[in-house]
Amino acid sequence: MTRRYWNINLEEMMEAGVHLGHVAKKWNPRMSPYISTKRKGIHITNLTRTARFLSEACDLVFDAASKRKHFLIVGTKKKAADSVARAAIRARCHYVNKKWLGGMLTNWSTTETRLHKFRDLRMEQKAGRLACLPKRDAAVLKRQLFHLQTYLGGIKYMTRLPDIVIIVHQQEEYKALRECITLGIPTICLIDTNCDPDLADLSIPANDDARTSVRLILSKLVFAICEGRSSSIRNP
Repeated sequence: MTRRYWNINLEEMMEAGVHLGHVAKKWNPRMSPYISTKRKGIHITNLTRTARFLSEACDLVFDAASKRKHFLIVGTKKKAADSVARAAIRARCHYVNKKWLGGMLTNWSTTETRLHKFRDLRMEQKAGRLACLPKRDAAVLKRQLFHLQTYLGGIKYMTRLPDIVIIVHQQEEYKALRECITLGIPTICLIDTNCDPDLADLSIPANDDARTSVRLILSKLVFAICEGRSSSIRNP
């Protein structure tokens, strides 16, 4: 039972295409409890259940944010990348929206080393020291900086493992999900009709391909995170 009102509107979800699943022949049978019908060969997600699980997810992230927990949002699919970055920045969360580098969490010591290198190079660039180097040396370091910015830019301020990971596309981000499972990090995952609802700790049945659907789901979660952060300031 949700403890707060998150303004989750079935009509709004319909307009965003949250209910539109995959072609029926590509479905995962474990998704049957979350599918209401089939229309023109496409499975239709039961939005009443989506609203329920989205409300539970909002409750969860609100409580976590009020306790100053750290979030990581993962969504590297091209259609979701911009929405993931904007949502994460708004909620002051870490994010990965370009490519998941294997071992990013399970091999955290290596990731920390890369992040230290990234921060050092950024400081060198800001101080103008790269411009003082020979052209060939400067070019090598600039390429390294570009690579690190592309893949680690969203986690540049991350100093430890996240408390909760929000995953936008289960199949695309399967490596990230497996790392979270290995480490016991709680996950919230958008699941389309071709996904396995049992892999995440909290699954939200929703269209994970449409920009409008991803944007809407993330907006609700981000609002709950921001509200949780605000409550922690009001009630330290």
